[in-house]
Amino acid sequence: MDGESKKVAESSSSQSDTGPDFSTLPEACIVYILGLTCPPDICRMRAVARWLMPAVESDALWIRFLPDDYQQIFARSAESSSLRDFASKKDLFFRLCDSPLLIDEGKKMFWLEKRRGKKCYMLAARELTIIWGDTPRYWEWFSVPESRFSEIAYLNDVCWLQINGMIDGHLISLETNYAAYLVFKFSENSYGFDNVEVKSSIKIEGDQTAIRKSYLKRRAIRKIYLKRMAMNGRVLLGTRELHYSSQERIPCPTTRIDGWLEIELGEFFTTKEEDHIEVEVKQLGSHWKSGLIVEGIEIRPKDNV
Repeated sequence: MDGESKKVAESSSSQSDTGPDFSTLPEACIVYILGLTCPPDICRMRAVARWLMPAVESDALWIRFLPDDYQQIFARSAESSSLRDFASKKDLFFRLCDSPLLIDEGKKMFWLEKRRGKKCYMLAARELTIIWGDTPRYWEWFSVPESRFSEIAYLNDVCWLQINGMIDGHLISLETNYAAYLVFKFSENSYGFDNVEVKSSIKIEGDQTAIRKSYLKRRAIRKIYLKRMAMNGRVLLGTRELHYSSQERIPCPTTRIDGWLEIELGEFFTTKEEDHIEVEVKQLGSHWKSGLIVEGIEIRPKDNV
């Protein structure tokens, strides 16, 4: 092989090894390609390919991850004026991911899921329908520093516990699998919830999903037993704790980063803007309950999707 042929072969081999040079594409094409990925992937690609920087910083890219009605959502917030000060759509996107926006007179919180830009909401306790919620004997309303909502609901004493929340399909992202969560706490002197099942369900246009059972508070049951020692025949009094068994398949609450507890109430898939979604949780036993503190019901995309 002569010298010229060798150079051509080496050049062809080099292009084959490195693949096509995407940096030569027009910026609009790069924006379109990046828009088919997701924000975390875009940030990772920017870190290893500096030539992507103009496209990554482009408003044309990040407006793809903002909801079509984001300006209408801003108009429902007292913070709307501050949102006009963002220099770029990218900064605005991450602001909505990292700092939920109070809307509808402070009765809802809105934010975006950082992974895919899907809409998320929390309905404040005042936005829910709570049986006997307007009767001070049973429920009280006051503010706590750990909640951004102006009021939370405190359960004084009821035997009929029922909480319902509603959201319309046009408010959330379509073709998305969502889950609803009760966000709550217990006071130190709460009672009536230990190892008591609550039932929850979700209805879309009247069609109910499967009823789900869960515990709002699950504690080990301490049982006293007698044990005869084999060596000397003595009888000892002891205790044994019976913990939650995974075989029961009944969920228990988890602690959130903000310190509140949450329990999943059910999941649903959105298909139509006209859908009306109703979330319900109840415990209708004859025993009395007290000390439940309700912040709201959160609706966000299911993590495993």
